[in-house]
Amino acid sequence: MSYPLDWDTSLVKTAKQPPLQLGPIPGVLPYQGYRSPLSRSNTAHRISMALPTPATNGVPQVYHFESAREMAVAIEALLIPEFFKLEVQLPPIAYVNHRGKRSQHSFDLRITYRCGYREAVFVRNGTSLLRPETRADIEAIFEGAPATFADKKVVINGDGYTRAYRDNLLLVWEATKTPDEEFDRFVLDKAKRTSFWDIKGLMAACDLECSRVFDSILRLVGLKKLGTNWHTAMSINNRVWVL
Repeated sequence: MSYPLDWDTSLVKTAKQPPLQLGPIPGVLPYQGYRSPLSRSNTAHRISMALPTPATNGVPQVYHFESAREMAVAIEALLIPEFFKLEVQLPPIAYVNHRGKRSQHSFDLRITYRCGYREAVFVRNGTSLLRPETRADIEAIFEGAPATFADKKVVINGDGYTRAYRDNLLLVWEATKTPDEEFDRFVLDKAKRTSFWDIKGLMAACDLECSRVFDSILRLVGLKKLGTNWHTAMSINNRVWVL
């Protein structure tokens, strides 16, 4: 038999705790963001990942993301062949908010491509983006960012990054860690010359080790050379086609 507590714990306001600190990791470059988003939360999904990039010569570096959506945007960028560098939680931009008060905003990500072109990324959920005050703040933030901050500033609706889409991005990202360009060319050539409906059919047409063909298909999907439905859990039954 359970007994009631002497007080309602939901009414207790606990003291705000400092962000979690991640210690050194052997062989991994430390976090370089302006601020740490790893505050304790009952609702937000904070994520830390060690990701290698061309800018770090393939050495993993720690990145902290304030949400799973931000993480998904970053992984999606890493799959772009022209991608070079990733920065998160950037130094704040001063602006006047919709209430007429001075405020600051840190862009979620900045993506640099091999040609040097840089995109600053603002990620927010769809409900928030529909609010006039949010749109006014975004306009003020973009105007407040100096020209040297980025070549382009973009807003991304995080609602498009469903749970299945995020999981598939991670699955494709894992497959890219073991590149095999020659084999990928073989699978793509087979796809262009073979009639099939789903991943299982393309694997059968290749008539080789299934796991190797599946990873190749994932890489080709990530390179947008094969198409599929990103919003369903990736499996051998997924519809797939040549783009």
